[in-house]
Amino acid sequence: MIHRHSLKFLIAAAVLCAAVGKSLADKTPVDYANPLVGTASLDDPKLLGNAPPPGEEAYSGFTYPGPALPHRDIILGPINKDLTEAAGNHGIIFPYVHSRRTMLGFSSPMPGLTIMPVVGDWNVPPDRTYASPYDKNSETASPGYYSVFFPDSGVHAELTTTERVGYYRFTFPQTERGAVLIDLGAGDNSIEIVDDHTVRGRGGRCFIAEFSKPFKASGVFRQNQPRLDGARVQRDDYVKAGGHDISGSYAGSYLEFSTTNGEAISVRIAAGRSFEAAQRQLDADTNDFDAVHETAKKLWAEKLNLIEVKGGTEKERMLFYSTLYNSLLQPHLLAKKGTPLRGRNSDGGVADYDRYSPIAFWDTGRNQIVLLTLLEPDVKTNILRTHLEMARENGFMHTSFYGDHAVFMYLGDWERGVPFDYASVYEYLRKNAMDPAGPRGDLAEYLTNGWIHDDFQEHPSPPNSDGHAGVDKTLEYSWDDYALAQFAKKLGKDDDYKMFFARAHNYTNVFDPSTGFMRGRQADGSWITPYDPYEPYYNYMTKEASGWQNFWLVPHDVQGLINLVGGRENFLKKLDTFFNTPYTPKGIARDVTGMLGMYCQGNQPDQQVGYYYDWAGQPWKTQKIIRELLQLMYGSDKYGLAYPGMDDQGSTSSWYVFSAMGFYPVDPSSPDYIIGSPLFDEVTIHMGNGKDLIIQAKNNSDKNIYIQSATLNGQPWNKPWFSHADIANGGKFVFKMGAKPNPDWGNAPADAPPSMSK
Repeated sequence: MIHRHSLKFLIAAAVLCAAVGKSLADKTPVDYANPLVGTASLDDPKLLGNAPPPGEEAYSGFTYPGPALPHRDIILGPINKDLTEAAGNHGIIFPYVHSRRTMLGFSSPMPGLTIMPVVGDWNVPPDRTYASPYDKNSETASPGYYSVFFPDSGVHAELTTTERVGYYRFTFPQTERGAVLIDLGAGDNSIEIVDDHTVRGRGGRCFIAEFSKPFKASGVFRQNQPRLDGARVQRDDYVKAGGHDISGSYAGSYLEFSTTNGEAISVRIAAGRSFEAAQRQLDADTNDFDAVHETAKKLWAEKLNLIEVKGGTEKERMLFYSTLYNSLLQPHLLAKKGTPLRGRNSDGGVADYDRYSPIAFWDTGRNQIVLLTLLEPDVKTNILRTHLEMARENGFMHTSFYGDHAVFMYLGDWERGVPFDYASVYEYLRKNAMDPAGPRGDLAEYLTNGWIHDDFQEHPSPPNSDGHAGVDKTLEYSWDDYALAQFAKKLGKDDDYKMFFARAHNYTNVFDPSTGFMRGRQADGSWITPYDPYEPYYNYMTKEASGWQNFWLVPHDVQGLINLVGGRENFLKKLDTFFNTPYTPKGIARDVTGMLGMYCQGNQPDQQVGYYYDWAGQPWKTQKIIRELLQLMYGSDKYGLAYPGMDDQGSTSSWYVFSAMGFYPVDPSSPDYIIGSPLFDEVTIHMGNGKDLIIQAKNNSDKNIYIQSATLNGQPWNKPWFSHADIANGGKFVFKMGAKPNPDWGNAPADAPPSMSK
């Protein structure tokens, strides 16, 4: 028998569940994306390894929580660290990390400008005693929007953005002592209060700030030049009440208001090469805060809707769309078609296509460049044009950091059918690989010896960063040369193909059979002794990695690695040791974080290695490893926002996007994708060519992570990889999942992914 009050409870519960269900069903990709994801660091010591060094913060993803637009400059956001006062030897120092609890203000389109609403007393920066604790529970971010509440002052701050104008809305309590502070930071700057609702200033650029409400009173300030008094730095400042202009370091203005409870004051800030240019930006954006926010949301919805997922948990969907969001922030549009070009080689011309900022090839050149091709081929074509034009302007193809990986982007897109003038590109790719005056460091030695040396160092551990990173460069150049060989072959340049194909084997020149590792050589060719593959180095033999982590950096020839160590069985043992041996080095490399055994998810050198079991006949171990990494390395901290390490312009994010969908471009220069374990029940990729790729995982769960069988377009699929040609016109993968491995699926040597070696 059901009592009346029990019946009421059941009805109420049913209504609540229906409401929650409807709410979840109504959520779209843009509702899931959270730009705060990536702003926190891992907090499990087992995952952090031995980082950070004493006195430093653990690396987060260093992602931007402020409002932004797809492929546009990020022009405003929260600041909870004064970088001018930060130690410069702590690696990356960043204006926002989630764990910090005090807000200094907000950035703007004007570099160096900080704006902050306050109630009551304040001090001249950098003595920011007005910096306010903020309510973490109130802090929210969504695509194109950021919001936070300051309980001490009672001010609610909101931010949104267009391409060029930053919008702020500060909602005050009832007070006679409200103020907004603007300062331009350290340096030779100037600021001027133009009238009762406008401020402008000049530093490296010019800015104009327009307020929605007239100032009750105002004034200007600056910090005088600091001086050393013994061991103490003496700071003096100057405040001019009622003043209209001032110059100097931390030149700024204070703008006072009386407000009623809940009264909002809006501010718009634009910057340009001149005040006239900044004013044109403001005049071009006349919408109010809410309209601007809605436009930004719609722009992001168009991008995030390109991939639809079903299944998974709320958190997994949130992480997926947040990492997709971070993947699509860069590169930035520098000049729209039809707008003036900027820069030393522009000659005052006008862009005849959308021109983008350079790709970070050491980072996003490993994965994001493929994601952009799948989702945004028109954008990608303009990126290809941008880099070719840059090469024509500069004489060499752009590179970044170590390696020479632009060839991955061009060859990969050619293999995926993106139309382009690839023959014109080859001139610059080849020049990079042949001219020692170009961007390939130590190329002359590489051309002569087939490897790059390092000089012996007595104390090479971090923070020491001396060295040639000879092992890393040799491996990366070998990979580049293999891609160049394939490029030359497609152009019919047989002599070049043979030359670069021979060079693609140079990675074997740093393999030491006596240790089973890639080992540094001295200038005379002898092995560097002592050698400890467990120790990480910044530039000594390896690059931001240990010998264990750098060993695998041969994505173009995984079968060649298998052969080097004596076959599949030995290779599998080495992989198992890598993923299951605790990381316990003596040296502390701050960016070697996100550890699963000795594997490092937080940096690029070994991020592809979880997929290597697919070459060695045990794809089920790849499936297990990838699911562990997805679960442990992203959002496993107490905030649910952590990344395993730096995002590096979208690289760590793109790894998650691909791996959650169930596959990964281990070698982005090839058209092949290596299969992992789909996280969601169904993923639909609306590819930029108008076709859909659907990935279904039946009987999928956090326990059922192993592929039992697969089909592609209804036909059995027993290979742990597929090529772009298999899905270029769309397709449907169906994976049947289970709780136990199927050791027979994808294990045959003939079914292994392609490699340079047989």
